Amino acid sequence: MHPAMRRNYGNWAYHEDPQPGVLLHVSKDGQKVWTIKAATQRILDVYTIRKICDIADQYADGYIRFTLRSNLEFIVTDEAKVQPLIKAITDAGFIVGGTRNSVTTLSHTQGWLHCDIPGTDASGVVKSMMDELIDEFTSWNMPNRVHITTSCCQINCGGQGDIAINVQHTKPPKINHDLVANVCERPSVVARCPVAAIRPALVNGKPSLEVDERKCICCGACFPPCPPMQINDAEHTKLAIWVGGNHSNARGKPTFQKLVAAGIPNNPPRWPEATAIVKRILKTYKEDAKDWERINEWIERIGWPRFFELTGLPFTKFHIDNWRGARASLNSSAHIRF
Repeated sequence: MHPAMRRNYGNWAYHEDPQPGVLLHVSKDGQKVWTIKAATQRILDVYTIRKICDIADQYADGYIRFTLRSNLEFIVTDEAKVQPLIKAITDAGFIVGGTRNSVTTLSHTQGWLHCDIPGTDASGVVKSMMDELIDEFTSWNMPNRVHITTSCCQINCGGQGDIAINVQHTKPPKINHDLVANVCERPSVVARCPVAAIRPALVNGKPSLEVDERKCICCGACFPPCPPMQINDAEHTKLAIWVGGNHSNARGKPTFQKLVAAGIPNNPPRWPEATAIVKRILKTYKEDAKDWERINEWIERIGWPRFFELTGLPFTKFHIDNWRGARASLNSSAHIRF
């Protein structure tokens, strides 16, 4: 943390937004601190990191921090350094923005590069979508801040944001019975299933497992402790888009996200179908929401039928929340086990 931030911790009087990507904090003692935010591609090579550190050494007293969404934040106390720092950042290929009522950088999980159970490449989805949404990152055109999240599987890193792009497995796992006894601890796999759809079995004289496909919700929770229960499939692993999730309780209670689009092709390397739906939702939100309404507040005001009407998204049987294991409905349960 920059020394000026440590000295004034808990002593801030107010903050301003001089321009997109720049924050000005003023302490009660009158000290001013400028924060310049820039997006990264998140998966950084050592040469890029050295470049970032060189910029921080030259303009920001050697201090830099990464946000939750892998953005860079350079902090300076001299106003004369702000514009030269912005120029150095943009000349190095980074983009300044992501503050106030903008679309922030998508937060995401590892994907194919670093994870052993992904159904899609979250990093690639982020890159392709941010290429399309970069103008919304560098400007203040949205009614309020928009957080977009992605996940590469359904069980470890599910996204919870204004808009979330999550994996959707549509078929039960395919079991390689020859490997189960050698690789899997069967009681742990049985216990892992949230709907009790897995039970021990004897197949071809070997200890194995079987799945009750009438109960299976295709969540993929069995795959990490038992890789022979393969859930990923090039054809049947899809994407789904959820909206309205909000962790904060600034103006209202936290809200769960709701499914609005299912069965979207998991189509690397650019995922055009998922990107087109996200852009359609953002366009409608920008045109119809009131100032400073978050997406969940906008939908709560106009109602779900009106949301589907305005966005042109089809309402299908997959939007009917009828999972028999929930107390009242899945989205009101505090005990989701994906």
